Amino acid sequence: MDIQRTGILLFLFVAVIVYAAGQTAPAAGAKMDVDQVPIRVNVSLVNLPVSVTNLQGQFVTGLTQGNFQVYEDGQLQKISSFEDEDIPATVGLLVDHSGSMGAILPEVSAAGVAFAKSSNPKDELFVVDFNDIVSLQLPAAKPFTSDTRELEKAVSEVKAEGRTALYDAILVALHQLRSAQSERQSLIVVSDGGDNASKHKFAQVLTEARASKASIYTIGIFVENQADQNPGVLEKLAKTTGGQAFFPRSMNEVSSICSQIARDIREQYTLAYSPSRPASDGGYRKIEVKVHAASHEKLHVRTRAGYQSGPKTLPSFAAGAQGSS
Repeated sequence: MDIQRTGILLFLFVAVIVYAAGQTAPAAGAKMDVDQVPIRVNVSLVNLPVSVTNLQGQFVTGLTQGNFQVYEDGQLQKISSFEDEDIPATVGLLVDHSGSMGAILPEVSAAGVAFAKSSNPKDELFVVDFNDIVSLQLPAAKPFTSDTRELEKAVSEVKAEGRTALYDAILVALHQLRSAQSERQSLIVVSDGGDNASKHKFAQVLTEARASKASIYTIGIFVENQADQNPGVLEKLAKTTGGQAFFPRSMNEVSSICSQIARDIREQYTLAYSPSRPASDGGYRKIEVKVHAASHEKLHVRTRAGYQSGPKTLPSFAAGAQGSS
């Protein structure tokens, strides 16, 4: 009997060690296995990040829950929670390190620092560098940081060379976000939109992006005589997830764009509701958010526009909804 108990205890001990080893954070610069597909679970609460601006493009603050209405497939929903505070976010910075980007990486590094300095000091930040290889570039066992020096080093220490695995990089970043504690999540993609090295297709990236909580902001950096440029990909990623696409005319604009993105994230409202119709049919649910405020003539709403319902599926959001007062 004692031998049997000893054997059981030894088995349990080994099982715990194996599990703990599987939870260890990847080392800095570690390759990521983009073939790993995270397990999805059924979610009954739909969270919506909402940006509200006026006709001049200025952020509108000070609105309350009563100013908002949320419709799902045309049916008014009951808002169960409302946040109008600058709550911490988890943000991933994805930087193209393919050969064509070599001359502009110093400016991109400076832009990353500008973003960090404009962010909430409690934000969780991480960096994904990509060329032929996709890698997380933070110190070992440290999946996130708020240190601007670490962020700058993570962006600048990888040499610009090789081809571009943009799609794989986005999948790695979305996977990284699943370990974040923040409900507010975003990705910032600095690239020309081209891809000539990924294992996965753009359709797969869109599917995972729609199933995530992330708003994706893209900054299109284009080098002359580069055949693989694809601004349409950058626009689609942003529109699908409720983010924004930027196409600076010069590198001097990139730092200010990053600061603008940081403010956009900080000024968002966060709404949540439980669908009045159980999310079990596997169909697509269209979402519309409206804002009514007597103190403003007309307001512009940017958010996600829908999700894919059904068991074992995370909320799947699609093209940025446009609403008005």
